Amino acid sequence: MPRATWNGTVIAEGDDTVVVEGNHYFPPAAVKTELLLPSSTHSTCPWKGEASYYDIVIGDDVNTDAAWYYPEPKDAAKEIADHVAFWKGVTVEAA
Repeated sequence: MPRATWNGTVIAEGDDTVVVEGNHYFPPAAVKTELLLPSSTHSTCPWKGEASYYDIVIGDDVNTDAAWYYPEPKDAAKEIADHVAFWKGVTVEAA
């Protein structure tokens, strides 16, 4: 079962991830949203659309913009709508 962890804490875990460009996108129900704080950061992918970001907050530790999602992806990426992916030191294990 895919699992995302940072600083020893599980942030997301579930069997229904969608893998795009090597990244596991976790469905909203698999993500511990209480550990995420919306960020004002956005980026644009030519085929997926505009991504929004979250900071991961665990205790006093903050990993800025370490999670992203596409609230309104383009049609080519509609299967990852609102799914969350991770980077910046977050470990994602597929086993």
